[in-house]
Order: sequence, then structure tokens, then C-alpha cells
Amino acid sequence: MHRAGPSRREALVGLAAWAGSAAWGGSAGLATVARAAPPTRLPADPAEVLRVGPGRALPTPSAAARVAQAGAVVEIDAGNYKGDVAVWTQPALTLRAVGGPVRLHAAGRAAEGKAIWVLRGGRFDIEGIAFHGTRVAARNGAGIRLEQGQARLRHCRFIDNENGILTSNFRSVTLDLAHCEFGLNGHGDGQSHNLYAGAIGRLTASACWFHHARSGHLLKSRAAYNELRCNLLADGDGGRASYELEFPSGGVAVVVGNVLEQAATTQNPHLVSYGVEGLGDTAHALVLAHNTLVNRRASGMFLRVSPGRVLLRTANNLLLGPGSPGPQLDDRALGNWTFAAQDAQAAPWAQAMPAAARGRAVALGDETVAGYAVLLRPDRQYLHPLQTMARADASDPGAVQAA
Repeated sequence: MHRAGPSRREALVGLAAWAGSAAWGGSAGLATVARAAPPTRLPADPAEVLRVGPGRALPTPSAAARVAQAGAVVEIDAGNYKGDVAVWTQPALTLRAVGGPVRLHAAGRAAEGKAIWVLRGGRFDIEGIAFHGTRVAARNGAGIRLEQGQARLRHCRFIDNENGILTSNFRSVTLDLAHCEFGLNGHGDGQSHNLYAGAIGRLTASACWFHHARSGHLLKSRAAYNELRCNLLADGDGGRASYELEFPSGGVAVVVGNVLEQAATTQNPHLVSYGVEGLGDTAHALVLAHNTLVNRRASGMFLRVSPGRVLLRTANNLLLGPGSPGPQLDDRALGNWTFAAQDAQAAPWAQAMPAAARGRAVALGDETVAGYAVLLRPDRQYLHPLQTMARADASDPGAVQAA
């Protein structure tokens, strides 16, 4: 959901205030939803609408999962659903909250020992659902386990799971995210993450917020194609995440207009990592354009790229704080500006773009990268929380237009 209207200064102040958000919802006060006997199967109707909620014929999402037919719309009444888990296998479904947010809390349960929801079907459109508190014996319990199909998520939240989302390794799988929050996920062993996309076909994310992963990464993806635009990946005060962004097997990664911030307490000195576990059997290209990368650690490296057959394109990135930029980002001729002595602790740091960099971005447009048509010039920027706003021009480097 894009919205217009706020001034540049309002947008920048909102971005700098991201750490003060307390909209997680938590698990306190979650109500136990009574379980009824499975209802009689409803008539097959590709346009059917199933209404879910306490007091209805379908009191829980899992009840709807047992009876929904292909093409159904499942509307879930706002509220807290404790210990209700489900497997969805339909060829096509829309699942959405009605009347406010829907909060699913695992409460010690997991569908098939994997997740609150297991998706193993066709096309899933999911909106307004929050997934909390998944723990399983294998230490990789997820809010959603995406095993088969194409999932499109809007305004969803993944809080305090061992993985926010965990996918399979099938190239037929795609995951598209917008306006979603991932925070406080991870078992704490460094093997589980806020978001872990396996070797799927495609991952896209925009206007999403990734923060406070427990020892794991804010976002890890092995997808063949990745496109991240106008997201906030910032571990925040006291954060102990590892990488902010990792593509361990390479692939095509288009990263445009994002804010990435490494906490002073991080467990890994690198912000962005590419190909360090070995390049897979897909095309390999890394595009970084108009991102703002902030290092609050005393030292570190902004970008780490494993040597190999990688097409690398960097332009108009703004690096703030101490540490090595990495050789691929250390080139002002490409509009990449590094200010190691910049006080990255200053708030709001987005307003403190050094004068030397203002108006010094190089011109970008459409380019073809590994066979994909890619727009490198940002026309929007992140607006916290979980929104974007129009960007008047792209003459400044970084993800946020200077005030």
C-alpha cells in the first residue's frame, strides 16, 4: 500500500524513529479458541466465502482448512487464536483478516511439527495475519512453512518464531512480500532466521521491516531471483543478528532503495554477504543501487562477495560509519559514497547526509541484468512503519532523499 502526502522531513523523522515502534502485539492476553467437531464439507464453489471466528460454524482457521475448496476466500474475524495450526493444500486460496488483525499464537503446537501454517498447494493470497511463538523439536519451527506453491503476503507479521518464514527448495515456489514485519525470530543457534528462503524460484519484498533476529540473519535467501525494494533491515538497539542480508548461494539479487543497519552488538561484522557458501547452478548477479548502509559497530565490512563468476553492479550507495566498504563499493565514480568518520549514532541519521554527497548520484535507468529487465532508479523510498512514499528525484545517493 503506497501512500502519498508526507513531507520529506516527516518521512525522514519517521524512518529515524523506527526503533520506537511497539506494535508487535505480543502473546499476552491471547484467548483460547474453543474447538468444535469438524463441520460438514461445504459445497464446492470457486467463489465461496468462508467466514471464520468464535461463534461461527467455522470457529478457527484450521476448521476452514479442512473444508475450503479451490478459489475460496477465507475471511477470519479479528482476534487471538491460540494453539490453532493448519495445513493448507488447496490449488488457490485467499486468506485475510477482517475487522482488524488476526493473531495466531502457536502455544506449543505446530502443524506436522513444522509451523503454525504449512502451505502446500497452488496460489495463496494472505493478508493481515500475525504468526507468533512457534517452537518445534527440530529447532526450525516457522510461522509459515512454504513447501509448494506461490505465496503473496500483505500486512503480515512474524514475531518470536524460530523462523519467521521457512521455504522448501523447489524452483516452482515463489514468495512475494509487501508491508510485512519480521522480528525476534530465531532459535538462537545461528541456524534459523527472520526469513529463510531456500532454493526457490523467486523472492520479492517491498516496504517490509526486518529487525532483531536472534543470532541468525535478518534475511537469508537462496532463491534464483531476488528483488528487494524500499525495505528496512535494521537490527536496532541491542540487536544480535548476524548478517543483515545474505545470499549464500549467489543467484540474481537486485537490492534497490533499502536501508540496512548493523547494530553495535551484532555477532557478525558484515552487513551484506553474497556467495560465501559456494555459487549454485543459476545465473549470478548482485545489483546494489541507492541503498543506505549504516554500521554502528566499531569495525566491520559493508559488503562481502565471494570470488567467482558474479556480475556485480553497484551505484549510488551511501555508507555511514566505520569499517571497510569492500572493494566493490569503494568507487565514487559510480556514485558510491563512504563516510567512515560519519557519526552513525546521530539521530536522525538519514537527515545527516554529508554535504559532499548531495546531488552526486550518477544517472540510472533500466538495465538488463542476467537476462532480467531491472529498474535501478528509485521512484519511492521507505516510510516507517511498513509504508513507502514517492521520491521526488534520485539525485542524492542512498535510499532516502536528503531533507
